[in-house]
Amino acid sequence: MTIHPVTEADRDQWLPLWHAYLEFYESELEDGVTDAVFQRLVAGDGVHGALARDDEGRVIGLVHWLFHPSTWSLEPYCYLEDLFVVPGVRGGGTGRALIAHVAEAATAAGASKLYWLTQSTNDTARRLYDKVAADTGFVHYEVTLA
Repeated sequence: MTIHPVTEADRDQWLPLWHAYLEFYESELEDGVTDAVFQRLVAGDGVHGALARDDEGRVIGLVHWLFHPSTWSLEPYCYLEDLFVVPGVRGGGTGRALIAHVAEAATAAGASKLYWLTQSTNDTARRLYDKVAADTGFVHYEVTLA
Protein backbone atom coordinates (compact mmCIF):
# COMPACT_ATOMS: atom_id res chain seq x y z
CA MET A 1 0.00 0.00 0.00
CA THR A 2 1.08 3.57 -0.71
CA ILE A 3 -0.31 6.87 0.54
CA HIS A 4 0.02 10.08 -1.44
CA PRO A 5 -1.48 13.59 -1.40
CA VAL A 6 -4.65 14.12 -3.42
CA THR A 7 -3.88 15.67 -6.81
CA GLU A 8 -6.05 17.01 -9.62
CA ALA A 9 -5.47 13.76 -11.52
CA ASP A 10 -7.08 11.77 -8.68
CA ARG A 11 -10.59 13.21 -8.98
CA ASP A 12 -12.16 10.25 -10.81
CA GLN A 13 -10.78 7.83 -8.21
CA TRP A 14 -11.43 10.08 -5.19
CA LEU A 15 -15.07 10.81 -6.10
CA PRO A 16 -16.51 7.26 -5.66
CA LEU A 17 -14.87 6.96 -2.23
CA TRP A 18 -16.16 10.41 -1.24
CA HIS A 19 -19.68 9.41 -2.28
CA ALA A 20 -19.39 6.08 -0.44
CA TYR A 21 -18.24 7.94 2.68
CA LEU A 22 -21.20 10.31 2.50
CA GLU A 23 -23.55 7.37 1.94
CA PHE A 24 -22.10 5.57 4.97
CA TYR A 25 -23.07 8.58 7.09
CA GLU A 26 -26.43 8.84 5.31
CA SER A 27 -25.54 12.28 4.01
CA GLU A 28 -25.82 14.09 0.72
CA LEU A 29 -24.06 17.20 -0.50
CA GLU A 30 -24.75 19.40 -3.47
CA ASP A 31 -22.33 18.83 -6.35
CA GLY A 32 -21.00 22.36 -5.84
CA VAL A 33 -19.90 21.49 -2.30
CA THR A 34 -18.16 18.32 -3.48
CA ASP A 35 -16.44 20.31 -6.26
CA ALA A 36 -15.28 22.93 -3.75
CA VAL A 37 -14.00 20.28 -1.33
CA PHE A 38 -11.93 18.67 -4.05
CA GLN A 39 -10.54 22.01 -5.22
CA ARG A 40 -9.55 22.89 -1.63
CA LEU A 41 -7.79 19.54 -1.30
CA VAL A 42 -5.68 19.99 -4.42
CA ALA A 43 -5.06 23.71 -3.86
CA GLY A 44 -3.86 23.25 -0.29
CA ASP A 45 -6.51 25.77 0.74
CA GLY A 46 -6.54 24.89 4.44
CA VAL A 47 -7.81 21.35 3.89
CA HIS A 48 -5.42 18.49 3.19
CA GLY A 49 -6.12 15.08 1.74
CA ALA A 50 -4.41 11.82 0.94
CA LEU A 51 -5.35 8.59 -0.79
CA ALA A 52 -4.26 5.06 -0.03
CA ARG A 53 -3.63 2.74 -2.97
CA ASP A 54 -3.21 -1.01 -2.95
CA ASP A 55 -0.33 -2.78 -4.70
CA GLU A 56 -2.27 -2.71 -7.97
CA GLY A 57 -2.80 1.07 -7.79
CA ARG A 58 -6.49 1.00 -6.84
CA VAL A 59 -7.63 3.68 -4.42
CA ILE A 60 -8.75 1.92 -1.23
CA GLY A 61 -8.97 4.76 1.28
CA LEU A 62 -9.10 8.49 1.77
CA VAL A 63 -8.38 10.90 4.58
CA HIS A 64 -8.93 14.66 4.93
CA TRP A 65 -7.62 16.91 7.69
CA LEU A 66 -7.11 20.53 8.65
CA PHE A 67 -5.22 22.59 11.20
CA HIS A 68 -6.69 25.25 13.45
CA PRO A 69 -5.59 27.40 16.37
CA SER A 70 -6.58 26.42 19.88
CA THR A 71 -7.45 28.36 23.00
CA TRP A 72 -5.75 25.64 25.05
CA SER A 73 -2.39 25.49 23.28
CA LEU A 74 0.16 27.73 21.61
CA GLU A 75 0.48 25.14 18.86
CA PRO A 76 -2.27 24.34 16.37
CA TYR A 77 -4.52 21.29 16.62
CA CYS A 78 -5.06 18.90 13.76
CA TYR A 79 -8.61 17.76 13.06
CA LEU A 80 -8.99 14.58 11.05
CA GLU A 81 -12.34 15.32 9.44
CA ASP A 82 -12.93 12.43 7.04
CA LEU A 83 -11.58 8.88 6.96
CA PHE A 84 -12.94 6.15 4.71
CA VAL A 85 -11.64 2.72 3.76
CA VAL A 86 -13.26 0.54 1.10
CA PRO A 87 -15.29 -2.14 2.93
CA GLY A 88 -13.52 -5.08 1.26
CA VAL A 89 -10.13 -4.13 2.71
CA ARG A 90 -11.14 -2.96 6.17
CA GLY A 91 -9.17 -4.55 8.97
CA GLY A 92 -6.06 -4.81 6.80
CA GLY A 93 -4.20 -1.77 8.12
CA THR A 94 -5.32 0.93 5.68
CA GLY A 95 -7.19 3.00 8.27
CA ARG A 96 -4.31 2.74 10.71
CA ALA A 97 -1.86 3.80 7.98
CA LEU A 98 -4.01 6.79 6.99
CA ILE A 99 -4.24 7.93 10.62
CA ALA A 100 -0.45 7.54 10.95
CA HIS A 101 -0.02 9.60 7.78
CA VAL A 102 -2.05 12.44 9.27
CA ALA A 103 -0.18 12.13 12.57
CA GLU A 104 3.11 12.55 10.69
CA ALA A 105 1.75 15.62 8.86
CA ALA A 106 0.49 17.06 12.15
CA THR A 107 3.85 16.50 13.83
CA ALA A 108 5.65 18.12 10.90
CA ALA A 109 3.30 21.12 11.14
CA GLY A 110 4.02 21.51 14.86
CA ALA A 111 0.52 20.54 15.99
CA SER A 112 0.13 19.55 19.62
CA LYS A 113 -2.92 17.33 19.14
CA LEU A 114 -4.60 15.17 16.52
CA TYR A 115 -8.28 14.41 17.07
CA TRP A 116 -11.41 13.22 15.28
CA LEU A 117 -15.06 12.32 15.79
CA THR A 118 -17.10 9.27 14.85
CA GLN A 119 -20.59 8.01 15.45
CA SER A 120 -20.97 6.00 18.63
CA THR A 121 -22.47 3.16 16.56
CA ASN A 122 -19.50 2.92 14.17
CA ASP A 123 -18.19 -0.21 15.88
CA THR A 124 -15.78 -1.24 13.12
CA ALA A 125 -13.96 2.09 13.16
CA ARG A 126 -14.08 2.35 16.94
CA ARG A 127 -12.23 -0.95 17.32
CA LEU A 128 -9.33 0.65 15.44
CA TYR A 129 -9.65 4.03 17.15
CA ASP A 130 -9.55 2.43 20.59
CA LYS A 131 -6.17 0.94 19.64
CA VAL A 132 -4.56 4.11 18.29
CA ALA A 133 -6.12 6.92 20.34
CA ALA A 134 -7.78 7.76 23.65
CA ASP A 135 -11.55 8.05 23.94
CA THR A 136 -11.91 11.42 25.68
CA GLY A 137 -15.51 10.85 26.71
CA PHE A 138 -16.66 14.11 25.17
CA VAL A 139 -20.09 14.24 23.54
CA HIS A 140 -20.46 16.15 20.28
CA TYR A 141 -23.18 18.78 19.87
CA GLU A 142 -23.81 21.04 16.91
CA VAL A 143 -26.12 23.75 15.71
CA THR A 144 -26.84 23.98 11.99
CA LEU A 145 -26.79 27.62 10.97
CA ALA A 146 -28.80 29.06 8.09
